[in-house]
Formats: sequence, structure tokens, C-alpha cells
Amino acid sequence: MSLTFTLDPAVTPDLRDGVLGLWTDVSNAGGAVGFVAPVTPEDIRPELVRHLVAMAEGRNRLLVGHDEAGNVAATAFFSFNTHRLMKHWVWLYTVMVHPKHQGQGYGRDLLAAAADAARGFDGIAAIRLTCRGGHGLERFYGSCGYREVGRVPGAIRVAPGDDRDDITMLLPLG
Repeated sequence: MSLTFTLDPAVTPDLRDGVLGLWTDVSNAGGAVGFVAPVTPEDIRPELVRHLVAMAEGRNRLLVGHDEAGNVAATAFFSFNTHRLMKHWVWLYTVMVHPKHQGQGYGRDLLAAAADAARGFDGIAAIRLTCRGGHGLERFYGSCGYREVGRVPGAIRVAPGDDRDDITMLLPLG
């Protein structure tokens, strides 16, 4: 089995609810996607709305992976730079694979699909993303071709006394 990836899918209620459910499930499973468990869909909804508004305004694009049952199983959001000296690379945000699909290579598939999509964006030469330290994510991204280009120690506070590094990764598309 593999995921079917779609860039810029139509934003239907099913897609919106699928992304919201995915984000909630990933967060509650301990995923480093901007929230700390426990969360509810209502905790995440305002952030999802911000992402959807940015999509409608052309500032963000969505790559979604559906499983064989047609459920949202993976996502990655692209965010374009507005600064004139940084328009040659994009940010990759909210990179998620549903916990029930993890360990099957879908994360690698998602990152490969994201790189393929970014190569089709006019003038884009690289992808940058950040990840939260303490999960080994920098090793995973490194195994997918990204390299660590920056680290801010203790920049992410997940709980009192639990500060994590904010790690910046880069994937040249050349």
C-alpha cells in the first residue's frame, strides 16, 4: 500500500475535517507539530483556519496524502517567502503522517513528494523546515537529504523545565 499525494486539493469539508483530525491525532500521539498533548480539534482549528486563509491568499500550498480508504493520512504545507531576497526557497510546515501509518515509509514518501512538488514551483531552489529537538527528527530529515543549517538551543518550551532546540533543516533542490 502507498499513499496518493495531491498538491492543492480542493478544500472541501471532508478535507478540512481530515486535516483537523490528522493534526489532532498526531499532536496527541506526541508529534512535534506545534501543539503539546492533550489537544482537541477545537484547540487546533484556529491554526488550521490560518493555514487555509494563507492558501486562499496564495501564500501557502497544501500537499496531502490519502490512504487506500481515501482518508487524509499525511500533510505538508508550503509557505512562500515575501522578502525579495528570499523568494528562491520555500518553508515546509506541519509535516505529518498519521500515527497508524508511521513506520511504513510514508514520511519518506511525503518528503519526496514535497521535494518533487517544490521543483515545479517557479524559481524555487531549496526547502527549509524547522523541527523540535528531542524527537530525533533531525536524523530522520537528514536521512531524507536535508542537512542541519541552524539550531537555537532551548527555543521551544513544551512545558516548564522542558525546553527543546529549534532546528533548521535545508534541502537543496538542484
